[in-house]
Amino acid sequence: MIEIKVPELAESITEGTIAEWTVKTGDAIEKGETIAELETDKVNVEIKSDFSGVIQELLAEPGDNVVVGQVIAKLGEEGASAASDAAPKEEAPKAEEAPKAEPAKEATPAPEEKKVSKSRTVASPAARKKARELGIDLDDVSYRDPMGRVRVEDVEAHNQAKNAPKAEAPSKPAAPTKPAAAAPAQDDARVERIKMSRRRQTIAKRLVEAQHTAAMLTTFNEVDMTAVMDVRNRRKDAFFKKNGVKLGFMSFFTKAVIGALKSFPLLNAEIQGDEILLKKFYDIGVAVSTEEGLVVPVVRDADKLSFAGIEKEIGDLGKKARDNSLGLKDLQGGTFTITNGGIFGSLYSTPILNTPQVGILGMHTIQRRPVVVDDNDTVEVRPMMYIALSYDHRIVDGKDAVQFLVRVKQLLEDPEDLLLEG
Repeated sequence: MIEIKVPELAESITEGTIAEWTVKTGDAIEKGETIAELETDKVNVEIKSDFSGVIQELLAEPGDNVVVGQVIAKLGEEGASAASDAAPKEEAPKAEEAPKAEPAKEATPAPEEKKVSKSRTVASPAARKKARELGIDLDDVSYRDPMGRVRVEDVEAHNQAKNAPKAEAPSKPAAPTKPAAAAPAQDDARVERIKMSRRRQTIAKRLVEAQHTAAMLTTFNEVDMTAVMDVRNRRKDAFFKKNGVKLGFMSFFTKAVIGALKSFPLLNAEIQGDEILLKKFYDIGVAVSTEEGLVVPVVRDADKLSFAGIEKEIGDLGKKARDNSLGLKDLQGGTFTITNGGIFGSLYSTPILNTPQVGILGMHTIQRRPVVVDDNDTVEVRPMMYIALSYDHRIVDGKDAVQFLVRVKQLLEDPEDLLLEG
């Protein structure tokens, strides 16, 4: 019997959640074939078999957490499996042969019979074992899992509720524990309980960690987008014809950020213990919203790319993010992040640091409003954008943060200067 284990993923990833099995018990598979999809903190990973054979047993269910090195399936040799399958049909009368076929069949069908014979209750293997030990009918157990699976804690809660009246009937404090197990069932009509995906849990954890570990502050400014929009409007057709990609705002902002980072290098650093790690390269993370949650793929060596190169890279990474096909290398690292809430209509916000980075620039929606444009107090309606810089005050002083944002503003309002800096 061959064991299929969760493979090594990356240095920072030690566990994941079975998203789905792409095979079932009894399926014949080839070496290199995908058998399951594993959801990790960052990306979904396909688990492939290193051997050919027949799936004998699946040891985890969709939604179960598994760790690197854990056995999740067992694989039998294709010839041996075929012999076992043939035995019951061709040699059923031979009493001596029958037991040989039994071990291969007992691996999974026993739980299946229990589902069919009653009301098709879905339960994890551990929950079924616990229910057998306690003599509990799984059909009687209330569950909290939105997918309808009964888990060990549900069986234990049912057992406690069942035994509570005998042991603690006279005791008043015991009363609240009984309805606690049944509460979700009572609220089912009005409340939907949804388990957070592993990626959403990771996003939540990292955002809270960022606020707890960094001395985070945000400073604001506004940019007159007239010059950038003028360049865009005049050059967009020729740019697309030459490069096969649209000229967007992100390339302007990426170039402006790089120019400002060169002037204020502490915003392109991170803290490691009692040391500051200054990074003399510019891997710019670009936040992308997907159905699974926010991801931040990285544009490598963005300072060495042209406007067209940046637009192509951002476009490719955005498509991969939406197709859920980003690799770990697309997400690792990054020295500074840009996030654009403006595409959703945000006028003003305070972005949260993408730790261990110490700076993140927030872009917002462009809004036409009256501004004073010269020393004669001339007022004109201009396309204006608020920009925000959140930074880690532990190594970035307020003066540097403010001047960094002013430098970004200057570069965007004078595209010629931006081109020279780039």
